[in-house]
Amino acid sequence: MRKLNAAVDRFAYNHPRFGIPNLMRVIVAGNVLVYLLAIFAGYAPISFLLFDWSAITHGELWRLVTFIFMPGYYSTGDVLWLALFLYFYYMIGTVLEREWGTPKFSLYYLSGVVLTVLVGILTALISGGNVQIAGTSYVNLSMFFAFAMLYPETQFLVFFIIPVKVKWLAWIDAIFFALSVLSSLVRLDIAGALLPVVALLNFFVFFWTNISDEISYRRGRSRYQTSHQTIHFKSAVRQQRKKEAAQGYRHKCEVCGRTDTDYPDLQFRYCSKCAGYHCFCEDHIFNHTHFTE
Repeated sequence: MRKLNAAVDRFAYNHPRFGIPNLMRVIVAGNVLVYLLAIFAGYAPISFLLFDWSAITHGELWRLVTFIFMPGYYSTGDVLWLALFLYFYYMIGTVLEREWGTPKFSLYYLSGVVLTVLVGILTALISGGNVQIAGTSYVNLSMFFAFAMLYPETQFLVFFIIPVKVKWLAWIDAIFFALSVLSSLVRLDIAGALLPVVALLNFFVFFWTNISDEISYRRGRSRYQTSHQTIHFKSAVRQQRKKEAAQGYRHKCEVCGRTDTDYPDLQFRYCSKCAGYHCFCEDHIFNHTHFTE
């Protein structure tokens, strides 16, 4: 998994022109257009966009792509929820594209789409029946996992009132994934059970290095939290905080120079492997050259 993660980063670095700029704008615009057609013309005229394996085998190959633009909401009563979801995913996708760059974000979304198509094809071939897929809702939900991994402390106003951190919403998202898989298995809907799984697979491929490093960090912290070295380390951190508080900030990354004053939502940690006590932001705690003196 780590090799796949490295291959993704290498591909994005070596192909800076790859991808579709403002990809989420294209996805959202397509969803809105199809929804409006469904309202004014009904579902039947737009059903030719659906992923339908039986129709695909009869030459309607465009369905392998156009199912992306099926929002899955066709009654006028759902327009508010559709607008909220599309705005939410547009905002998240825009942030991820700005964070990763167009090549990596496009690769993330398109690989999720390809995995979705493969699930539909393999399920149809194995079961011998027809498989239909409308939209990429699980790919969008996995995109939220990516956002939560990068910005866990960001807050959203649920129902425009209740402030909730993204990391807790991600756990709710995970519960939804689990319930979707279980309910599909109960109905013997193999495709419905596999779609959430492959969406998570896509997420793990892109974040395996971050996840494994975080696990290693937590294991190491638990193992040494009562050692003499840790006690001295905590004492030094307290002294360092007092010193930096007088300068207008408490934490400053040794690599990029960002401080907790300028970036209050950014997490900072001290590296226990460096000689001395050096602070790093969440982007560089696992990605820096250790101090030896």
